[in-house]
Amino acid sequence: MKLSKIVLASASPRRLQLLRSLGLDVEVEPTGYAEISPPGASPADLASHHAGEKLRAALANRSNRADTPIVAADTVVDVDGVALGKPRDAGEATRMLKLLSGRDHFVHTAFALAAAGADWTAERSTTRVRFYSLGAEEIAEYVATGEPLDKAGGYGIQGRAASLIEEIGGDFYTVMGLPVARLIRALRRLGFTLPDTNEAGLGPAP
Repeated sequence: MKLSKIVLASASPRRLQLLRSLGLDVEVEPTGYAEISPPGASPADLASHHAGEKLRAALANRSNRADTPIVAADTVVDVDGVALGKPRDAGEATRMLKLLSGRDHFVHTAFALAAAGADWTAERSTTRVRFYSLGAEEIAEYVATGEPLDKAGGYGIQGRAASLIEEIGGDFYTVMGLPVARLIRALRRLGFTLPDTNEAGLGPAP
């Protein structure tokens, strides 16, 4: 079955951008889920937990659109087993970037996917990221852009933080917030295929 529309249970502009790049019509429905972390959970398990709970919250509100697949996702930055979420202010963003400076960390992104007539499925992807050693001025300049404030770990790999990153080991899109290839394969297992390039309006002009 050709997939033309998907529901995104998230307000993330990065995830919206990635889904639209696949030629999909995306219906954005943030759930308002409060990310309450279960005690003792690892950063990787937190990503899976939050993605699943976001999907549960979204499913409770979509009985009249049960035929449209819905996806929820969550990203957690992991430094030595400690989870970094979104910084609350510039000061916290600065502290996060100092912590990441000159070293490796891991980014875990999990998604949960549901479609009519099938049990919902969940997957998680992990990518290693290494930052250059960052000077105080470089960190201050980046924080001043405001970009870190809505991103896990205080940086966006697809934005100005690209200049801070020395190396990644794994899937770029996991760091951006949605492991696209894994999602496409999960959709295929549920019987969906992506729209053709020309159907999506992405092909060459006639």
